[in-house]
Amino acid sequence: MSWENFTLEEFACKHCGKNEISHDLIDKLQELREECEFPFIVTSGYRCSEHPAEINKDKPGMHAKGLAVDILVSGSQAYEVVSAAPSFGFTGIGVNQKGKDRFIHLDINGDKNGKIRPYIWSY
Repeated sequence: MSWENFTLEEFACKHCGKNEISHDLIDKLQELREECEFPFIVTSGYRCSEHPAEINKDKPGMHAKGLAVDILVSGSQAYEVVSAAPSFGFTGIGVNQKGKDRFIHLDINGDKNGKIRPYIWSY
């Protein structure tokens, strides 16, 4: 499978190189990218269970399930992504706009412990 603005390799675990990212997630990200008309830099995709961000969790997070991506975006572009993401099927949206590590987390998990989706939070 191929996408116009992304390669499968961009979503591989930065810890071990394994890649179990959902192709449905990338399809939705591609559609969102086309709507927004500006580049998305993938900072985190799939994470193996030994990845430093996953290893101490009680249960696997959305990245470890291959259902989440973090993209580098800030300012008015972050607002545009957050506003448009639900219409493309993203059900979890996390916003980190503090300091040098500004990113938007997007996931396609349909259930978040009974919380209404889409569910939006900030870090």
